[in-house]
Amino acid sequence: MSKDIKITPLGNRVLVTPDKIDEKTSGGLVLPPSSTEDQKPETGTIAKLGVGKVKGKDVSFDVSVGDRVYFKKYSPDELEVDGEKYFLLEASDILAVIK
Repeated sequence: MSKDIKITPLGNRVLVTPDKIDEKTSGGLVLPPSSTEDQKPETGTIAKLGVGKVKGKDVSFDVSVGDRVYFKKYSPDELEVDGEKYFLLEASDILAVIK
């Protein structure tokens, strides 16, 4: 990411930029805002990694900044920094890297 993010995750947490939710179906139907506002994306791009320590022990990450990942739907905490929406989640909540 070219923009400097003013937040650093602690421990084994990662900061993820969530993907946008499609407002159209694959058949081309436009979904009303009320049907998509409660949905959370399950994919995103790693924006920043934590410091890599939990209870004094080093933690290695299986992902790196820029990886597109699939994570547990209800695990992330939502936050907004400088008008940008991010998800903060544990590295163990990441299920797969999308290639």
